[in-house]
Amino acid sequence: MIITGASSGIGEATARLLAQQGAKVVLGARREDKLKRRIADDIGKGGGQAAYQVLDVTKPTDSEAIVRLAKERFGRVDVVFLNAGIMPTSPVSALKTDEWNQAVDINIKGVLNGVAAIMPDFIAQKSGQIIATSSVAGIKAYPGSAIYGGTKWFLRNFMEALRMESAMEGTNIRTATIYPAAISTELLNGITDPAAAEGMKKLYDTYAIPPDRIARVVSFAIDAPEDTTINEFTVGPSKQPW
Repeated sequence: MIITGASSGIGEATARLLAQQGAKVVLGARREDKLKRRIADDIGKGGGQAAYQVLDVTKPTDSEAIVRLAKERFGRVDVVFLNAGIMPTSPVSALKTDEWNQAVDINIKGVLNGVAAIMPDFIAQKSGQIIATSSVAGIKAYPGSAIYGGTKWFLRNFMEALRMESAMEGTNIRTATIYPAAISTELLNGITDPAAAEGMKKLYDTYAIPPDRIARVVSFAIDAPEDTTINEFTVGPSKQPW
């Protein structure tokens, strides 16, 4: 299994849980020190199997390289969890255009690069599963999240079309899109607009639940029978009125 955005938050929690359950995990993220020292080494010490590679999802060659690594280390790939993302929250009027472009590059193109890298193998195998992290901002609009939410809305359409095309083409590729609400991750660290950062911090301080809650959802999606696709999961704190 390949996991992007694996150096913290949902990606890290998923890697640890699935490795405990016996999965062979290949971790990708930009921060090599966290991948190796904090996660891959820990998984190995606990008896699990993990490989890692520095990954910038905006570069197609990086996604292709991590697929090659997974096949070299473990023979084949059965699941890809496209989890890397950023959350640059701000009003449109703030005109943070550099952040807009970065969000498109990571949240949209990063997923496309991951899918393009693994699809030839999944088509040849006539099996595989693609899981992607969207957001509740990908199913309803929130002030301050026009750009971020737009990138996550894209995932909803893309993953649903991919599911339907796979069924029509007989490639047996399962898909699952996860729409988390307030989850304790490092996403808030990337918000540069002061007012937006303060508002999101208050919201997360009030409601956020640990990222292992999403890891359990990923495990559930993978464990579904091969002839069954559970294509969407909306998950968040029971007390949050998202």
